[in-house]
Amino acid sequence: MTALNDLVRPDRYPRSSRYDPAWLLGLDMGPNPLWLLEDLARDLDLRPGTRILDLGSGKGATSVFLAREYGAEVVAADWWVAPEEAAAVFAGAGVGDRVTAVRAEAHALPFEEESFDAVVSVDAFEYFGTADGYLPYLVRFLRPGGQLGMATPALTREVRELGAIPPHIKDVVGWEAMAWHTAEWWRFQWGTTELVDVTSARLQPDAWRDWLLWARAGAEYRADGRNADDRAVIDMLTTDGGEFLSFALVTARRN
Repeated sequence: MTALNDLVRPDRYPRSSRYDPAWLLGLDMGPNPLWLLEDLARDLDLRPGTRILDLGSGKGATSVFLAREYGAEVVAADWWVAPEEAAAVFAGAGVGDRVTAVRAEAHALPFEEESFDAVVSVDAFEYFGTADGYLPYLVRFLRPGGQLGMATPALTREVRELGAIPPHIKDVVGWEAMAWHTAEWWRFQWGTTELVDVTSARLQPDAWRDWLLWARAGAEYRADGRNADDRAVIDMLTTDGGEFLSFALVTARRN
């Protein structure tokens, strides 16, 4: 289980390293979500009692982390995972009283305006949040001064600048890489609305290496023939070597 052991990295991610790698991989819907969230949270002010919308929460690992590590009250919203499935995860993790699972599509959120202190989204925003009108829609659900934070796959240069999606990336993810923007693209996209003050927009250092560790652990965890996707991602990241692939971490406050 060598690759699984590599997911315990207390030197860089002390909070995340307290979580069982097999448990995390069992909830896998995207690469290293707790590492991304722990790094993102350094640019946020998350305090006990903060009411957080975890948007695109998947099977619930990030919602568990927000409740346990920061004492937050979390609404876990996802379109693809049944609330009952997520609720079982929360109950098993001992946070069922602090996390509420909701099935919600990101463009039709069933919440009152100004009902959250923060909105957090890890490895999901690329699927619904790139349109020009999305931030103005989403920010309505934040209280004045509320925080927004997201971590999303990124490229070091815009596809428009490159002229095409690099072949080793296109072969694995296809057109989806069109939504993998640079951190500065996100800074401009959010900031130009003047609805939020962008407090941080950065590429995660060595994000591709973290992603590679996760993919190798996934290939080991799913070594029963279900790991073809993991192997494809490993090849993509190894070929890339950090030239184009990264993660963008972006935070803002509602004006």
